[in-house]
Amino acid sequence: MKEKILEMEQYAKDHNVPIIEKDSIAFIMKFIKANEIKDILELGSAIGYSAILMASVKDDIKLTTIERDEARYMECLKNVKKCGMENKINVVCQDALEVNLSGVAYDLIFIDAAKGQYTKFFEKYKYFLKPGGVIITDNLKFHGHVGNRNNIASRNLKQLVGKIENYIDFLKNNDEFETKFYDVGDGLSVSIRKNDV
Repeated sequence: MKEKILEMEQYAKDHNVPIIEKDSIAFIMKFIKANEIKDILELGSAIGYSAILMASVKDDIKLTTIERDEARYMECLKNVKKCGMENKINVVCQDALEVNLSGVAYDLIFIDAAKGQYTKFFEKYKYFLKPGGVIITDNLKFHGHVGNRNNIASRNLKQLVGKIENYIDFLKNNDEFETKFYDVGDGLSVSIRKNDV
């Protein structure tokens, strides 16, 4: 398994595919272990790196991961198979905002897809949390750009960082959820419904 993970890290580097930082995935894996998490939904599979690591924490974990980019979806499928996790990981090729879920609920929803859509993802998928379930979001520092928007030359990047900053405000002011922010990797948040706290 370790060898396959290293291969994936190398592939991501060679093909410029953003994958989760090691500190962040270590934090999430520890969280999964400590909180009896079994059912996970991931938005944004990329090549399956984080999905495989999350699913590897315990034998009884079932994970669904959604990826809209077809090339990445195919790479993800290949990696899931290579790691022998076809029975644990279900890979869906679709835009996460268009996926229709029904009759399912998750202990953990991990948001790591299109950064500009974070608020929409949160609003759509919060209904699929089990009682006591959490939503974890990655890349809230966005390579140090968040909080430093005035120093960004590119208009597109400035807009994207603005959307992430708006999402952080949305989490801070959300009456329904209690959110903690962690200065781990590229910045993580852990949100739990207030009546579950």
